[in-house]
Amino acid sequence: MTDHPLPFRDPQLPFATRVDDLLGRLTLDERVAMLHQFAPAVERLGLGPFRTGQEALHGVAWMGPATVFPQAVGLGATWNEDLVRRVGEAVGDEVRAKRATDDRVGLNVWAPTVNLLRHPLWGRGEEGYSEDPALTSAVAVAYTRGLRGDHPRYWRTAPVLKHWLAHNNETDRDTASSSVRPRVLHEYDLRAFRDAVRAGAVAGVMPAYNLVNGRPNHVSPYLERYLRGWTDQPLVVCSDAGAPSNLVDSEHYFDTHEEATAASLKAGVDSFTDHGQHSAVMIGRIRGALDKGLIDASDIDTAVRRLLTMRFALGEFDPGLDPYAEVDGPDTAEHRALALEAAEQAVVLLRNDGLLPLEPKPGRTVAVVGLLADACKLDWYSGTLMHRSTPLDGIRERYGAENVLFADGVDRVRLKCSEGWLQVPAADGATDGEARAAGGALDPALLAGRTDLPPLTCGQEATELALTDWGDGVLTFRTEEGLYLSVADDGRVRASADEPGGWVVQETFRREAVEGHEDGHRLLHIGTGGYVSVAADGAKVAVAGEKISAADATVFVTETVQRGEDAVARAAAAADTVVVVAGNDPHINGRETEDRTTLALPAQQDRLWRAAHAANPRTVLVLTSAYPYAVTDAAERLPALLWTAHGGQAAGAALARILSGDVSPAGRLPQTWYASDDDLPGLFDYDVIGSRQTYLYFDGTPLYPFGHGLGYADFTYSALRTEVDGDRLGVSLTVTNDGATAADEVAQVYVRAAAPAETAPSPEGPGRRPEASDLPLRKLVAHRRISLAPGAAERVEFDVPVAELGHWSVAHGRWTVEPGAYEILTGASSADIRLTATALVDGEPLGPRPVAARGLDAVDYDRQEDTEIVDRTKTEGDAVAPASADREGSLVYLACDFGQGVDGLAFLASGEGGITVSAGGQSTLLRFPDTGGPYAYRTFEAALALRGVHELRIGLAGSVRLARIDVVPGKESA
Repeated sequence: MTDHPLPFRDPQLPFATRVDDLLGRLTLDERVAMLHQFAPAVERLGLGPFRTGQEALHGVAWMGPATVFPQAVGLGATWNEDLVRRVGEAVGDEVRAKRATDDRVGLNVWAPTVNLLRHPLWGRGEEGYSEDPALTSAVAVAYTRGLRGDHPRYWRTAPVLKHWLAHNNETDRDTASSSVRPRVLHEYDLRAFRDAVRAGAVAGVMPAYNLVNGRPNHVSPYLERYLRGWTDQPLVVCSDAGAPSNLVDSEHYFDTHEEATAASLKAGVDSFTDHGQHSAVMIGRIRGALDKGLIDASDIDTAVRRLLTMRFALGEFDPGLDPYAEVDGPDTAEHRALALEAAEQAVVLLRNDGLLPLEPKPGRTVAVVGLLADACKLDWYSGTLMHRSTPLDGIRERYGAENVLFADGVDRVRLKCSEGWLQVPAADGATDGEARAAGGALDPALLAGRTDLPPLTCGQEATELALTDWGDGVLTFRTEEGLYLSVADDGRVRASADEPGGWVVQETFRREAVEGHEDGHRLLHIGTGGYVSVAADGAKVAVAGEKISAADATVFVTETVQRGEDAVARAAAAADTVVVVAGNDPHINGRETEDRTTLALPAQQDRLWRAAHAANPRTVLVLTSAYPYAVTDAAERLPALLWTAHGGQAAGAALARILSGDVSPAGRLPQTWYASDDDLPGLFDYDVIGSRQTYLYFDGTPLYPFGHGLGYADFTYSALRTEVDGDRLGVSLTVTNDGATAADEVAQVYVRAAAPAETAPSPEGPGRRPEASDLPLRKLVAHRRISLAPGAAERVEFDVPVAELGHWSVAHGRWTVEPGAYEILTGASSADIRLTATALVDGEPLGPRPVAARGLDAVDYDRQEDTEIVDRTKTEGDAVAPASADREGSLVYLACDFGQGVDGLAFLASGEGGITVSAGGQSTLLRFPDTGGPYAYRTFEAALALRGVHELRIGLAGSVRLARIDVVPGKESA
């Protein structure tokens, strides 16, 4: 017993005891209020307000000046867990430092994003680490350990992983369902979350907007079954913003918000992020669910207990003991140096025929050209820059400003309208960018433009504008002063933004041809959907909230003053070497809410590198982007090609140090770079196995493979040794730097089954192991980034769990490592294998699928075509249905063992349609009427005399949902 008057304040007691004491002192109303993102203070107990959610993906976001590190995909490209852990520590310290001066900053950080980069057209690819679950896990563990800190009791910050689960499309992201078969679920999507949770550095997860197998993630049974099954630590589940309302409003999964809220709470959601800071709506829904008996007080208590445990771990109730209460930041020398180091390590050298490194020499001139040559782009989850280094800045500093030529490659244009020329009136005052730098970034929706500046007009003097086509016809216009044309809340067009930005970008336009006007066009403002009209009171796209229609739009004629490629060609011809910097703006054509449509480099930027190369063959292309491009021609024709994600505040200095040879590049691709759009599966196809996605299964020829990256030194791999000892696989090798410069190498270890076993024979012949032909072509199991001096060698040892060689057996419903030979592949990328060894693994062969003994769930198929997985009920289970009512779907179950004989099969199904059954040379068709809705299941039997091992084929037609297949025992068996 404690003598403390308030035991929850007694630091000598365990957290669990203190949480229980505090929970017992809270009224029901106080507990309910804690379930909203913005929990109010409880003054009578001395509790302050608490907020879940502080964005910290690659630095503190939305809260003003902060160190901006490379984008998450860039951190993934470093393949360096030690570096990423240190970045996590720095970000955590800056969160703490900002919290000390601004209580709006939260210590529950919503980071990192561990969704796998399955599809390169996903708009939020910049937020993830890799297409590979092992690499993603390793980087996520490192970052969360840094954010969490290493104190055994108190946490620096409380990281929440995003976004649970199988979330890779922005198109229809709140209504689309990801069809995820069990093998993909266990081997791919769950794997990305599992290790960070087991490492004890994660406070919880955030469910994604999408549905998985027909059921919204916010009511997923996986939250309890897997997430909380991986650890004894109480994990907090924070809803994504607005997702609780989506369950009714857009997904129509529930009829009432009370029902939806109750289902979310019972599924494991603890904190509801909805209606911003206005908690009354969610509180009302929770109270309504209580009043209707959909939940009880114990459901409230379970969630509040987890939230309070997190708050205790963050030191809220022990301010004198909190080891992270006093930190420096945000702008420290250490963090500046770390930002530079991270940006350097993220650069990937894709191709080099000897042009690089480009050593600075007296009289050597460099032309720096391209749309991103003088840009330091931020994304939606960036903080406000305190330091800014563009490629032009970095190269000027390293090579000498007098030796550097510059051309940005934009088209210089003037827009003619009926009253003259479009012009930007002169105005005084700060830009919105300066306002943000002064501390205005507390609003995450970034300023779209100011209303105190005069709007554009038509007059006799034209304003020359820099026109950029970012691809797909998306245009921006910028003045000579560097201000983008933007639309403010009043619907008027002004030159007021320093960069495109905001939740809805207000700086992008699209040209539309006008019938009857050979050279004329309208300007559509993409953000509002209104057309630009220029009248006496200025340019606008809306009046009193009403969008201007195409019929009322001003017709413009574009006069090109200078083509961007001409300026680039002149600069290239005048220099010894050209550096073309191309890529994307993270707020345009691929970002949250917006997927990409193509892998192609935008046409304007494609013309720029071609113009530069035509004028000067010594041309380097630097792609600075949040995602891969299919730049096949450039890869074949240019002597050097590099890629880096947007590298944060030190991006330019880092690039210059790489180009000059001060640092040997050693970044590695965290995802496959495909050669063309034709190599891509459908955006909504989440079956990485069946559609042969990612380096794990892709059997084509990529432009650049997963793990690829060159440097300025050659490395030799030698003396590979492997040893299996119980449940561990030891792998060791020696890496030697054969070059003349110090450099990093990333040693990579992959495995693959050398000779998949076959199942035991049956009376009708041998059965094929169900998963044999669907194992990965190779799978990363270990890696290490090492630094070696010229001529130096290092013995690198890896300890790999034998379980990593396995897969999820749908035939037996468990993880398995089959006995036999496994190839251990070591090298510099997934395609650059230097050494191979064979390891023999003992185990128990699983044999054929025991259908006679266990039956089978419909979702446990081996092959499928034209089907999708749907929810069996709203709370639990899966079923399989045709993907379209217009064509039959098919399922294949290999090596089904019917034992000594069965007289038939029983199908648990709902809906209306037909089931075709084929096995053992027999076929039958079952037709049945509507059972009463998608969740009204009935059993239908098909007479089939089956004995031994056979392949089972099922056809599904109509609206049928097949949940399970059981056997009708034969007379002999009975």
